[in-house]
Amino acid sequence: MTIQWRPSRSVGVWQIRGVALLVALMGLVNVLSALTPSAIERVALLDLFAILDVQYGSFLAATLSGFALFLLAANLWRRKRMAWLLTLGVLMISAISHILKGLDIEEASMAIGVAIWLWQLRPHFFARSDGPSIRRGLIVLVSAIVFTLAYGAIGFWLLDRQFQVSYNLPMALWQTLTMFTQFYDPGLQPITGFGFYFTTSIYAVGAVTLGTALVLLVQPVFVHAPASVAEYDRAGVLVAQHGRTILARFALLRDKSYFFSPGGSVVAFVVKGRVALALGDPIGPPEDLAATIHAFDSYCLHHDWQVAWYQIQNDTRAIYQNAGLQTIPIGQEALVDLTTFSLKGKAAQDWRSAINRFGKLGYRARIIPAPASDALLAELRDVSDAWLMQRHGREQRFSLGWFDDSYLRSVPILVVVNTEGTLIAFASLVPDTSGQQIGVDLMRYRPDAEKGIMDFLFVSLLQAAQANGYTICNLGLSGLAGVGSNPNDPALERAARYLYTHGNQVYNFQGLHAFKQKFQPTWSPRYIAYSPAIGLPAMLTAFIQAESGARNLWECHDLFKTWYIRKR
Repeated sequence: MTIQWRPSRSVGVWQIRGVALLVALMGLVNVLSALTPSAIERVALLDLFAILDVQYGSFLAATLSGFALFLLAANLWRRKRMAWLLTLGVLMISAISHILKGLDIEEASMAIGVAIWLWQLRPHFFARSDGPSIRRGLIVLVSAIVFTLAYGAIGFWLLDRQFQVSYNLPMALWQTLTMFTQFYDPGLQPITGFGFYFTTSIYAVGAVTLGTALVLLVQPVFVHAPASVAEYDRAGVLVAQHGRTILARFALLRDKSYFFSPGGSVVAFVVKGRVALALGDPIGPPEDLAATIHAFDSYCLHHDWQVAWYQIQNDTRAIYQNAGLQTIPIGQEALVDLTTFSLKGKAAQDWRSAINRFGKLGYRARIIPAPASDALLAELRDVSDAWLMQRHGREQRFSLGWFDDSYLRSVPILVVVNTEGTLIAFASLVPDTSGQQIGVDLMRYRPDAEKGIMDFLFVSLLQAAQANGYTICNLGLSGLAGVGSNPNDPALERAARYLYTHGNQVYNFQGLHAFKQKFQPTWSPRYIAYSPAIGLPAMLTAFIQAESGARNLWECHDLFKTWYIRKR
């Protein structure tokens, strides 16, 4: 995906919000106008020229049009081009309807005035809707009109005894058309309860079908296909040139889409709902960082997405804040300094014990360089499947790798085998492009493995990384560690601290942190930067979907429910 420049979120923001609020107010006026009678003298004057018998406002129809304007107002706030076009149409229909209802010149003038202002602001409404959803919406819209007209016409024709007027088929069709083109009750007088039910059902059918069409027409852009081969290759070149953290390697996993800035940077992201969740800082020249953040924000605005950046670093945090984004800490990354790592001394006694104990039991650890063989992949899968089954879980994604043959073939694997040569545990390793830092990703072991097997695996990893010239071993993020520990921290961070200390039933935050702390790392804070327009529930939902691989919120709910039941 390449950039198409658009104005930033700050351009015309108050005008956009002002006209959106007026459109919502116009929706309220439609409802109130239906509840209040028109002036008698105006109705008498209108009767001299009226072609249609329009005397009494229909509360249901007016409420429907008001609801449509409320929904469109929310999408105007998001600068939706389709919402702008639809609102113009509804406002003009409303203006005509107010005149025909009872010469309500004030309401009609307001609708026309709002439409004129909306037209003048047309350059500011550029956010796209989803193409396939627009096509489905248009099909639903046409189908809704045809179906509702057919339903009403046939009903009036067959049920003419339920009304004061006896309808033939052309009259029945005209009656149904009048009901919806005027948005008001055209003097229809049912004489039975069933007749009243039928006329109400016409509005109900129209409300559901037309409402569905309206929602489809203003959907945000969905990512319907993975990145192309050309985009993937281009991203790979930039990661090789500028990937300064191990997180950059995960930008090349196949769940990502890509945005390329004019300055030569790439942003790896996924779209969940209306949130574009980017992984880490932009990958590219350091001097292009601020420009890429602004360009990606404009790109997301054009697609009706809100922006969030996951796991940005402490030294880039101020740049996101200067771009108008909010930042919150999400935990700390554990970085072991291999230049000072040693098994000597009292502090390393537990490490030496792990190495010596497993060594006496005949266990061996070694790094197998990429690419892994088919035989090794089969053994790794056996271990991985058993590990996942024991944890009642499924693969995490987005900021981590998952068990994928092509991914595991591309990285070195640290394996632990017993005296019989059976693979007991493994970890996939992720070197950075500088050759200075190596990280650990997948970490799995057999459920019946000796206690302490992961201590042996990690100490073996640190020794091997040190022997191969790496200066830093990245043990990954410790979620919520250090967040909200200061009493003066914001309430949201203190709430995260409560989850960290009391949420072991949800996730073993403290246990994971304690395990990594044994290796005496330096802790480096990580943050999420996000648009203030994103609600916290929406951002968390997007993150959960991205990490779990769930396609929607309902699937997230099902996954959590299944996991919780098994956990208990």
